[in-house]
Amino acid sequence: MGIKQVRTLTTTLPSVTWIPIARAHAERADEMTAGHRARRASGEKHAIEDFLYDYYGTRPSVLRRWHPGVGTGLAPSPAGVAEHAAWKFYMTYPDGVVTLDEVAFMHARGESVRYIHGLLTATASRPVFSGCFGLHEWAMVYRDPEHRHALPLRLGQAETDRVVEDHPIRCTHFDAFRFFTPEAVGLNRLQPTRATQVDLDQPGCLHAAMDVHKWATKLGPAVPGALALDCFALAGDIRLLDMQASPYDLSSYGFDPVKIETPEGKAEYVARQREFARRAAALRARLIRVCEELMGPEDASRNREAVAPFNHR
Repeated sequence: MGIKQVRTLTTTLPSVTWIPIARAHAERADEMTAGHRARRASGEKHAIEDFLYDYYGTRPSVLRRWHPGVGTGLAPSPAGVAEHAAWKFYMTYPDGVVTLDEVAFMHARGESVRYIHGLLTATASRPVFSGCFGLHEWAMVYRDPEHRHALPLRLGQAETDRVVEDHPIRCTHFDAFRFFTPEAVGLNRLQPTRATQVDLDQPGCLHAAMDVHKWATKLGPAVPGALALDCFALAGDIRLLDMQASPYDLSSYGFDPVKIETPEGKAEYVARQREFARRAAALRARLIRVCEELMGPEDASRNREAVAPFNHR
């Protein structure tokens, strides 16, 4: 562990404060992942919730590990320095205060921090678009008898295909678009690529909102524990709507569909989508602040200017 000669801390938490916070964080994380851990032990699959672990690579053991976040130090307890001292990207001051080693973290992950900052800043600058109705999931099964989930289609294949053909497909998110069937690709009004993600991601997109969990995970120990769990909770809530509005029949899981092929279903989808966009905006703003604390004001300003041409598109 390195020794930093000049403090850059904004807060130092006494052990009587941070130890109960860390314990409560672990308990909250365990409660949130209990179902997955039980299913994993028995080999059971879950078409809705597994996405959070398989696609995002979420590990319950990592999620339950509490971090104070960038700029916050942990004072030693009577038993000694915080266990964080032995964790990657942490350092200890001579007086025993443990904190994130920002220099080491940025040396290893600075490029990722700047990308995340730019993407989130550009996304946050745009208005919410809520006219997609979750049709990305329908485009993923369009004219294809092989589906990702071992669930029946609620309307059958022919009617599912007809819903796709009767609606404009306006997916902006590459990580949804890349799973479209070959026949559905040309139906999308946009052709997102990884290179155009900063240019196209918009705050109404369910997948862009779920991705706050992805970016919080990539920022790792720089993200305060409560923010990390809030991002994970949002991703779980959105994933449920993503599947309820999909063509799959979720009756085996006890969930009713959001019938986006009907006016009532569209209205329900848009209302829930806008609420998720509101929640994601607040979390996205907090993640942007984390990035800017790591980068410093000058680097953050330069990065904002670099993505400015992509804003408001």
